[in-house]
Amino acid sequence: MSRFDEEIDRFGSHCSKWDMMEPIYGVPSDGGLAMWVADMDFRPPECVQKAVQKMADHGVYGYFGNDSAYLNAIQWWMQARHGWTVDPKSVFTTHGLVNAVGLCVDAFTNPGDGVVLFTPVYHAFARVIKAAERSVVECPLVQRDGRYEMDFDAYDAQMTGSERMLILCSPHNPGGRVWTRAELKGVAAFAKRHDLILVSDEIHEDLVMPGHKHTTMPLIGGDVEERLVMLTAATKTFNIAGSHTGNVIIPNPDLRVQFAARMGALGISPNSFGLHMITAAYSPEGAQWVDDLTTYLDENRRAFDAAVNAIPGLKSMPMEATYLAWVDFSGTGMDRAEFTRRVEKDAKIAANHGPTFGTGGESFLRFNFGTTRARVIEAGERLQKAFGDLQ
Repeated sequence: MSRFDEEIDRFGSHCSKWDMMEPIYGVPSDGGLAMWVADMDFRPPECVQKAVQKMADHGVYGYFGNDSAYLNAIQWWMQARHGWTVDPKSVFTTHGLVNAVGLCVDAFTNPGDGVVLFTPVYHAFARVIKAAERSVVECPLVQRDGRYEMDFDAYDAQMTGSERMLILCSPHNPGGRVWTRAELKGVAAFAKRHDLILVSDEIHEDLVMPGHKHTTMPLIGGDVEERLVMLTAATKTFNIAGSHTGNVIIPNPDLRVQFAARMGALGISPNSFGLHMITAAYSPEGAQWVDDLTTYLDENRRAFDAAVNAIPGLKSMPMEATYLAWVDFSGTGMDRAEFTRRVEKDAKIAANHGPTFGTGGESFLRFNFGTTRARVIEAGERLQKAFGDLQ
C-alpha cells in the first residue's frame, strides 16, 4: 500500500477542510467528502515530522535565530528542482502567500490603483485586493481546445493606465495549466508595455504532473527581473499550510528596499515552526517524497477525470499541475443552483463554487483530489449516481 493510501481522520483536529464543510456547505460531517480547501489529507515526509518532533523534545519555543540553514535549503531546492539560482539577500519570509500578496499590494500600489488578474483565478487574490481598496481588473482567460489561454490583444485594449500590478498564478489555479515559456514571455511583455509590477505566485510549482515541466518566471530571460516579485512556498508542496510560511523573492534591489520597508513598518517576522519544517522539507528526502506524491496524484487525476467525463454534460479540464480538478457543468443544461445542489445534497461532496474565482467560473466547481485513492473513486461514484438521470 502506498503511504498516501492511509486514511487519516481529520475531524475534530481544527481542520478547516473537514470540520467546516458542514457549516459552510451544508455537507454533513457524517458521510460527507471534503474536496474544497486546497490542502491534502497526507502527512508530510518523515524529515518534516522529525524536525517538529525535535522541537517538541527540546521543549523551548523561542525566537528563531541564524537562518543560514533555512536560506541554504531554499537555494538548494530552487537550483536542484527548478534550475534557478537565488540570491539569499533577495528572500523575505511572510506568514504564507496570501499574506505575501497583501504585502505586495501594500508595498507597490496605492488605494484606487488597478491590479490585473487573469480570471478565473485563485479567489484570495481578489479578496485581498478589494480589502486593500484597490480595483480588481479582470482579464478573462479564453478556452481553446478545452484549456485556458491568454488573449493579450484583448487585455491591451482593456488597460486604462490606472493599473499598477499584475498577479500571475503559475501553474494556474484552478485550471491546472502549466504556462509555456512563450506564454510567460507574453505575460512579461504585457507587464512591461503597461509598466506593471509582475507578481508571480508559483506556490504550485512542485505539484506538476509527469510529462509536464514548469518554467519559473526568472528563467524566461530578458529584463523581466526589473519588475518581478516571486512568491514561492513549501507549504502546498509538503502539506504544511498550517505553518503559514511563505517566501517573497525579489531580484531587483530597488523593489527589495520598498518591500523591506513595508515588512519593517508592519513588524513582520517569521514563525520558527515553519522555518524548521521548510529547512527539513527542502532536502533530497523531501524531493523523493514529492516525486512519489506527484505520481500518486496523477493516478488520482486519471481516476477522477474518468469518472467525471463519463457523465454526459460534465467536463473536467485537462490538468497539468496542482491537485485541483476544475469541472464544467454547463453541458448539463442545469442552472448553477441545481448542479451545486446535486453535488452537495445528493453526492454529499463539498467543492469550491466557481464564481468565487472570478469571471469565467460561473459554470464550474473545483474539486480537491489530494486525498486517498479510495476517496477519489468514491467521489466519482457519488457524482455518477447524483447525475444518473443524464446517463
